[in-house]
Amino acid sequence: MNINSRLFDRIRIGPSEAEAVVDSDAPRCNHAGCARIGEFRAPMGRGREGQFFLFCMEHVKEYNASYNYFAGMDDDALAAYQKQEEIGHRPTWKLGVNSQAARMSQRGRLRRGEAGPDMHDAFNLFGARAQAARQEPRVGVVAMKALETLGLDDTADSAAIKARYKELVKRFHPDANGGDRSREGTLQEILKAYQQLKSMGMV
Repeated sequence: MNINSRLFDRIRIGPSEAEAVVDSDAPRCNHAGCARIGEFRAPMGRGREGQFFLFCMEHVKEYNASYNYFAGMDDDALAAYQKQEEIGHRPTWKLGVNSQAARMSQRGRLRRGEAGPDMHDAFNLFGARAQAARQEPRVGVVAMKALETLGLDDTADSAAIKARYKELVKRFHPDANGGDRSREGTLQEILKAYQQLKSMGMV
């Protein structure tokens, strides 16, 4: 066998499993003196939230075993942190102290000498005009349903309710239909609706 043959020059052998292929652009482990790839993130600690070290598997385990977010804090600092944790570390104010809220409540109260809305309200959802336009319903839900059964709306007065009731009873009563009882269910609903309106003092 001739080992100087050109056929041997064309043979390509891949790296063995023992030979690690190291990417030159891959980040290195942040542990001092370690040349392995830093694949695993570890938090840098309090005051540096959102920042991370990059370690190899061996050194990230070592780092996590000794990591303590509250290291160096005394009892008072821990108590203050715990109190802030209750509100998610967000700023809060005592009632009436927040200057921005005070400005919002004063904005637009007087506009060109006229009373304006309590706040800047582009769609007038909370302004005085919305309150004036908002009308309370004349009757309750039960009364409204009874009126609908009689074919009336909430503007109907006592005389209109009585007239409509008499008209419907004459129309659906079996005596007025030659003894036909097929509409008795409708008649019962009409009688019940009228009694409800009567008990509410609307008739």
